[in-house]
Amino acid sequence: MVEKYHRWYSQNLGLDVEMLVFGDRGYPIILFPTSQGKYHQNKDEGLIESVRWFIDEGLVKIYCPDSFDWLTWYNKGVHPLERANRYNWYDKMLNEELAPWAMHETGVGKVATAGCSFGGYHAVNFALKHPDKVGNLFSMSGAFDIKQFMDGFYSDDVFYNNPVDFLPGSNLPDLWHMNIILGTAEHDICREDNNRLSNILSQKHINHWLDVRPFASHDWPIWKEMFPHYLSTIK
Repeated sequence: MVEKYHRWYSQNLGLDVEMLVFGDRGYPIILFPTSQGKYHQNKDEGLIESVRWFIDEGLVKIYCPDSFDWLTWYNKGVHPLERANRYNWYDKMLNEELAPWAMHETGVGKVATAGCSFGGYHAVNFALKHPDKVGNLFSMSGAFDIKQFMDGFYSDDVFYNNPVDFLPGSNLPDLWHMNIILGTAEHDICREDNNRLSNILSQKHINHWLDVRPFASHDWPIWKEMFPHYLSTIK
């Protein structure tokens, strides 16, 4: 399996970004780590190994960037307004730097976004904000209401990074052409978050699959079952 390490200075973040990339061709997937996870977490936990066949066959190329949660939503050392502002910088890095890079390298017109737990939030937020750049969305046990990190503060910057708030009023046409899978589990602490987002999608008649796995909980074993299944649905 081809694996490469990249580090570059992001003009949007004003910081270096570290990333592992797996594969040399195929559909580009931006795969986010869980809460405050590093760029190598999905490799360390075996999620990359679970989809080795897709990588080795040249079907997908997976980009694993840092999350920068420590700088944004989890940063209790700054005012909530600053947390939201910094997340906007992260979103701009993804939108203006990483996604175009991945599309250019692979020659594919859109990316997929994916992630487990809080990585599912990043995947959903980016995909639903920028459906012109995302053709497939795979969230595994994600949670999608960012207000829990805001200490009661609310602003437009929170609204437009909170999928359960901005999605009901969004009419971006590419939303209706995206392959969307919300994976959760019978005993998942985030199951209700997925039910809520699924209901919003259904109310908008946006086709998606709410995949509830029986006898499972919020942890890596079920995510390693979900991820290869979901990659098999890429269109």
